[in-house]
Amino acid sequence: MTSPQSNFETIIHGADCRSTSNVGDFSEVVDIAQQLIRFDTTNNGVIEADVETEAAHYVMDLLQEVGYQPQWIEPVKGRPNVVLRVPGKNRERGGLVVHGHLDVVPAVAEDWDVDPFAGEIIDGVLWGRGAVDMKNMDAMIISVLRHMARTNYVPERDLIVAMFADEEAGGKVGAHWLVEHRPELFAGATHAISEVGGYNTYVNGKRVYLLQTAEKGLTWYRLLARGKAGHGSQVNEDNAVTKLAQALAAIGGEKWQLQLTDTVRELLEGVSDLTGLPFDPEDPDTIDRLIDALGSAKTFVGATLRTGANPTQLQGGYKVNVIPQTAQGGVDVRPIPGTEAEVARRIAELAGDVQLEKIHDDAGIEFPFAGETVEAMVRALEAEDPQAVVLPYMLSAGTDNKALARLGIQGYGFAPVQLPPGFDFPAMFHAANERIPVESLHFGSRVLWRFLQNA
Repeated sequence: MTSPQSNFETIIHGADCRSTSNVGDFSEVVDIAQQLIRFDTTNNGVIEADVETEAAHYVMDLLQEVGYQPQWIEPVKGRPNVVLRVPGKNRERGGLVVHGHLDVVPAVAEDWDVDPFAGEIIDGVLWGRGAVDMKNMDAMIISVLRHMARTNYVPERDLIVAMFADEEAGGKVGAHWLVEHRPELFAGATHAISEVGGYNTYVNGKRVYLLQTAEKGLTWYRLLARGKAGHGSQVNEDNAVTKLAQALAAIGGEKWQLQLTDTVRELLEGVSDLTGLPFDPEDPDTIDRLIDALGSAKTFVGATLRTGANPTQLQGGYKVNVIPQTAQGGVDVRPIPGTEAEVARRIAELAGDVQLEKIHDDAGIEFPFAGETVEAMVRALEAEDPQAVVLPYMLSAGTDNKALARLGIQGYGFAPVQLPPGFDFPAMFHAANERIPVESLHFGSRVLWRFLQNA
């Protein structure tokens, strides 16, 4: 396997520094994505860890090599963020934040068919942790920026480019920290783009690109049940494990009502138009048929019809014949935007006497599928794929756009890739054998370049 340093030297000093006189030459994007994957930036949720350092140095070098002056912001040692402002022609126009994150979720090597941090290309497909979440987009952003610098292109509006730390653990030393402690970095910004939008699925034989205009809320709870410790053979009606189990079962078994936001309605109406299937917002059966028509994207979209609450952690006891005094659990709650307070009250009711602690809390976001910035995204996709149909959707998960929303910045998911039929893109997120076609990176770079020229 090529070492990170030798690969870096190839990109900077070798063939990838060839002239880019042909507008839209982003051939280095694949090498950059490979190299980013080769940096093991696994985020295990430990703040005081060395996670993003090597990858951030690599990004800094790539940007500095073409004349940029990015900032290195390290709230905690080993957790750097890289931020760059590229001044635009019209300083009165609101700036655009273009952001990615350098950390990835863990990869259990024995579950993979390849080394998850080797960045291998097999039959035209790039494999590795981060190939879709989200070192693919990081590489596209960097390659487009380098092209801009080499061609002396000045964007229409200020671009604030950020490679955040810690996104996979809530952004405590990443986007959220910068928004709270360094908000001036984003001064004047009105819009943002990042991951999990702009990818295509197939609906009734047509390529449909899903532009992410909304995200569900995100609240992580720690539950603590207290009881009376004692011998496992005795009668104990104050059992902490029993209390915790009942609370988790109640939360996990809650039937949340159907709630279609404007984004979800607009998506389902679009699918109805493409397929001829009826859409009745009061009829779950018609909704289910439309969701199924979205192909692989149904896993993301299907989780946006109602609030979700999943117990995810359970710890209690240290010996089978000892009743512990305490037991602890975790719950991942994803409210429909605008219902966060109502959902929190219901979770508290379901938990009963078990103590609840919010360990992360972000409100949902929903922005219009309209306006100059959105129109520029749509035009960029249509220019590269004249057959493109673009529809809005809500993400059931979360991105760093939630942090930027606290500054009034409208955040969209726009990491454009074109995928072949049968490629289950949503299933790649946080999964073993994460991978993406190489041509998707080239396509995405071209679309991103078109967008940034017109955004």
